[in-house]
Amino acid sequence: MEISVDRSLCEANELCVAMAPAVFELDEDEELRIRQPHPPREELERVSNAIAACPKNALLLRQ
Repeated sequence: MEISVDRSLCEANELCVAMAPAVFELDEDEELRIRQPHPPREELERVSNAIAACPKNALLLRQ
């Protein structure tokens, strides 16, 4: 599985960072950075919840 972000939609509001900090972070320019594009199994529930919570639907998890 691989996480991707649509940068044209992402507002960097940090919901995903709060929900899955091992996978998502904001860089020094306040842009979302995916730390683990291929998240480990133990992070999948957090990642799925973070993706579902994104208010702009900017995140996608591809299998």
